[in-house]
Amino acid sequence: MKKSVTKYCIGVMSGTSLDGIDLVHTKIEYKNNTYSFDIVHSETISYTNEWKSTLKNGFHYTAEKLAKLDAEYGIFLGNTIAAFIKKNNIKNLDLIASHGHTIFHNPAQKYTLQIGNGPYISAITGVKTICNFRVQDIALGGQGAPLVPIGDQFLFSNYDYCLNIGGFSNISLVQNKQRIAFDICPANIVLNHYVNRLNLAYDDKGLIASEGKCENNLLDKLNALPFYTKSKPKSLGFEFVEEVIFPIIDTYQLSTKDILRTFVEHIAVQIGKKVVSNSQKTMLVTGGGAYNTFLVNRIQFYTKTKLIIPSKSIIDYKEALVFALLGFLKDENQINCLKSVTGAHKDHSSGIVFTCN
Repeated sequence: MKKSVTKYCIGVMSGTSLDGIDLVHTKIEYKNNTYSFDIVHSETISYTNEWKSTLKNGFHYTAEKLAKLDAEYGIFLGNTIAAFIKKNNIKNLDLIASHGHTIFHNPAQKYTLQIGNGPYISAITGVKTICNFRVQDIALGGQGAPLVPIGDQFLFSNYDYCLNIGGFSNISLVQNKQRIAFDICPANIVLNHYVNRLNLAYDDKGLIASEGKCENNLLDKLNALPFYTKSKPKSLGFEFVEEVIFPIIDTYQLSTKDILRTFVEHIAVQIGKKVVSNSQKTMLVTGGGAYNTFLVNRIQFYTKTKLIIPSKSIIDYKEALVFALLGFLKDENQINCLKSVTGAHKDHSSGIVFTCN
């Protein structure tokens, strides 16, 4: 890569917890072998109830219906990004990097699907669009996830651990001089599912969970799941939640607050097992789960490692920011996917580029 490169990028992220579409307009600069960033504009566009239901049920759609949804969601993303550009009067923009929304993720059977048709985004916005970051990695024998650790390496390397608590919790760290990362366990995708029964989008600060009782038999059963002893690299998809997690929880017929309390403990236990308990080490905590005070306190109970809750812009937009970085790297034909993280045969530059020229 050239000695100095500066690009203005929009990173777009939609997580499995269905909080909404995270949009970040950022200036990314490479200079003196170092990457830096400045978040210029950011916004989360909440999903309507109709979109939430549609995306949640996409897992069950026929192939034809899913192809239609891919196009519709691509148009929706394109219009949403175009409105963001207009609202903020964005003039400096080199590319859009969009994660899309995951419907399927099953690397063991060699497939993954993130909908949000790239050509529509490019056509509607008139801006080069890079998407489909996971498919190539799976083709190269990798998990296709997690992808954010390249950002941890280039933008957040001053922390010993980078923990993200979104729909799933995942962590990245340096081990034997290599960046490694993996999914730990389901998180908000489960908590939100059960708190929705109370007509709430999420459990604010974990207050409802804090009033519940931990069901130890359920906790033991969850902690004994084979996934947690599988060797790395490894990743999770909604299939695991629907086919494994929900059926186990539902057999116990617990109150919502007891389910939340028990699953919070499960998340905390699993995260605690992946962290060396050392008061000299630091762990950056991002994603929606960073706002769940009760969950953060339970994680801290299981480790002496210092948990760092950053600024709101980093909590909310770190993943969108890193996808902007992935697009930046792809645009420069630089490695943006690490074999040490995903288990692919080689490091590579992933993503598909669409232009409207």
